[in-house]
Amino acid sequence: MKRFRRLRASEQLRNLVRETHLQTGDLIYPIFVEEGEDRKTPVDSMPGIFRWSIDRLDEILLQVVQSGIGGILVFGIPAHKDETGSSAYEENGITQRAVRYIKQNYPEILIIADVCLCEYTSHGHCGLVCGDEILNDETLPLLAKMAVSLAKCGADIIAPSDMMDGRIAYIRNALDESGHVHTPILSYSAKFASGYYAPFRDAADSAPSFGDRKTYQMDYANGREAMREIEEDIAEGADMIMVKPALAYLDLVRQARDKFDLPLAVYNVSGEYAMVKAASSLGYIDEKKIVLENLTAMKRAGADILITYHALDVCRWLCEEKE
Repeated sequence: MKRFRRLRASEQLRNLVRETHLQTGDLIYPIFVEEGEDRKTPVDSMPGIFRWSIDRLDEILLQVVQSGIGGILVFGIPAHKDETGSSAYEENGITQRAVRYIKQNYPEILIIADVCLCEYTSHGHCGLVCGDEILNDETLPLLAKMAVSLAKCGADIIAPSDMMDGRIAYIRNALDESGHVHTPILSYSAKFASGYYAPFRDAADSAPSFGDRKTYQMDYANGREAMREIEEDIAEGADMIMVKPALAYLDLVRQARDKFDLPLAVYNVSGEYAMVKAASSLGYIDEKKIVLENLTAMKRAGADILITYHALDVCRWLCEEKE
């Protein structure tokens, strides 16, 4: 008889033979920055998450520094929105000012800048529109302009999340031509049209005013297509790739890990976070146990980088376990 239980007999033994380890450096914490002053606006659908004005960013950035996490993912919420999302690529746009502030005052924090128009357009779509059509090729120059503007402000990594075809090559070329040849691209390569995004759209004020995003974000039923999307992004110059959301797509995370050798990120998205928070608040689950199990599953599936709203809590829990 095989005695597998021999290696489970004590916590020390279990720790010794554990195959998958969570580390604080694996974690990226999303931060929402909004216009105005003295603002710490709670996101009702995401308990514990806030939208911050720049003058109050220190409150959360100090926690980030103390936590030892891998970095932050920055989203901006502008006061002005229009058809072309012009606030996304203005020199003094909210995201540009936030990135400059963070880089000047907290140079040790790695900044990933999300590149997409949805928070900045009056219609809430990720690209330019004509009637009911979301335009692909006409959107690419604006995405590139946004990427270059954020790189100039000090963003360490550019992360296009729009899902327009060809945008990685277009952005890579624009970054190179503007002198940012060393700025890497983390591509939201396999980003699905998912019901798990609803709380994020509250946080970022980015819900589309008509239709949905199914013509450019992926059909959640398609796995082979996801591999083709990733392969094309790599060919166009992506330095890192992502699968989003995470929990319902761990099969594709595993496939991506087996097929591609680039650093692989997953986004533990707002709906996943909100469900855990809701069930925990009702006493149905133990939040710490569930979060650690979920994130470990993402790493076990092959993810190197975990973008999660739980990041600061996880760092605290991991530190407590070491004490």
